[in-house]
Amino acid sequence: MELAVGELAQVLGQSQPRVSRHVGILCDAGIAERRREGSWVFLRRVGGEDAGPVHAALERLLATAETENEEFARICADDRRKLAAIRQARDASAEEYFAAHANEWDELRALHTPEAEVEEKLLEALGAAQGASLGAVLDIGTGTGRMAELFAPHAERIMALDKNVEMLRAARAKLQHLPAGKVDLVQGDFGDLPFAAASFDTVFLHQVLHFAQEPAVPLAEAARVTKAGGRIAIVDFASHDREILRDRHQHARLGFSEEQMHAHLRNAGFEPTASQSLDGGELVVKIWIGTRKGAVSAPSIDTPRKEA
Repeated sequence: MELAVGELAQVLGQSQPRVSRHVGILCDAGIAERRREGSWVFLRRVGGEDAGPVHAALERLLATAETENEEFARICADDRRKLAAIRQARDASAEEYFAAHANEWDELRALHTPEAEVEEKLLEALGAAQGASLGAVLDIGTGTGRMAELFAPHAERIMALDKNVEMLRAARAKLQHLPAGKVDLVQGDFGDLPFAAASFDTVFLHQVLHFAQEPAVPLAEAARVTKAGGRIAIVDFASHDREILRDRHQHARLGFSEEQMHAHLRNAGFEPTASQSLDGGELVVKIWIGTRKGAVSAPSIDTPRKEA
């Protein structure tokens, strides 16, 4: 499991500076990789396609040592108990965070179709419910990590991005039961995605786009990182007049009309398909899906004209 350097020091019973020094050596050797998230640094072992023969040899060596050396086996068992305590601490921290914001989220949920219904329709719309693979997935604005968790069985791997560090920590607690390497959590902004072009087969924006002052920017970035023929799935509200969402929940946009969203998708480089509407509440939830069709042009943003 991915661990903060401080958590790793806690498990090993060593000072953080000492652990950081050894982490540097492991990363320089290509055995592990680190990632900064706010003031925290997280470490994970290199695995999957990036793992070479040295990694396989190390795994065999550690497995043999644990089987044949009673003292080493005892140390490993002790480490696993400490890891379990860290998992529990993460869960407790996430519950505390959710409890602090429960009233806000409950107020918003009461206005629209139950999330389980939306999730079911989204799985159907993408063919995942019928067994189709979503390939490499990017979940922009992952929030609690619910979408990443929902689509994990249908994806090769998932990159879950959020700007809010507290939300990422909550998502990490929610997703820590998944296999290591299945989901990567990354801090970043939807207007400047930290990924190479054409990296993903499927991109999600679940109840995220209404936070964008200029939706063309995150959509252009989403198109940039989507492979040709890949898809984007946007779940958001249809146009509405609930100003309370702007005042109390920081929504920059009060939903989107069909014409607006189709124009945004086409300008970004996606070909939209027919949308789906779920009107089980005061707010109508819409599912828009688009297919990446070609080169992406720069987003069209109106700028003030200078006086002569």
